[in-house]
Amino acid sequence: MSMQPNMRLPTPPTGVSVASYETYEAAQRAVDFLSDEQFPVQHVTIVGNGLRMVERVIGRWDRNKAAATGAAGGAWWGLFLGLMLTLFSSGSSSLLLVIAAAAISGAVFGAVFAMIGYSMTGGRRDFRSQSSVVATTYDVLCQYQHADQARALLEKLAMRR
Repeated sequence: MSMQPNMRLPTPPTGVSVASYETYEAAQRAVDFLSDEQFPVQHVTIVGNGLRMVERVIGRWDRNKAAATGAAGGAWWGLFLGLMLTLFSSGSSSLLLVIAAAAISGAVFGAVFAMIGYSMTGGRRDFRSQSSVVATTYDVLCQYQHADQARALLEKLAMRR
């Protein structure tokens, strides 16, 4: 298996830590401040440390909600398909009928398939959630030759608060 020479593989970040923040927004604000101060930000990297997978429960899930969500998604796909079909249709009197029939058919199929999917869980997952990866801290790294300047500027930012 050969690799193309111009293919760039991910590499670990390099540089020294010039500041550490509890939130990504704070780290982003620091880099924005550096940019506002005409610092060469192309030498800066924000690195998340202590990564965790977080699953936030956003609500209950039941057969009716599954059917409604499936119907809504199916209706949009049906509407899209109906609009595509009318582009190639010659008769103008039945255009709305084609669009409506496609949207209704999509809603029915979407609801049925969503209920089948919900039934296949066997009640083991009666909630909806959203997963994300978050860090516990965020370090601002800078290339060594620019680190002292970055630290001095970020100290100025810290004194302004």
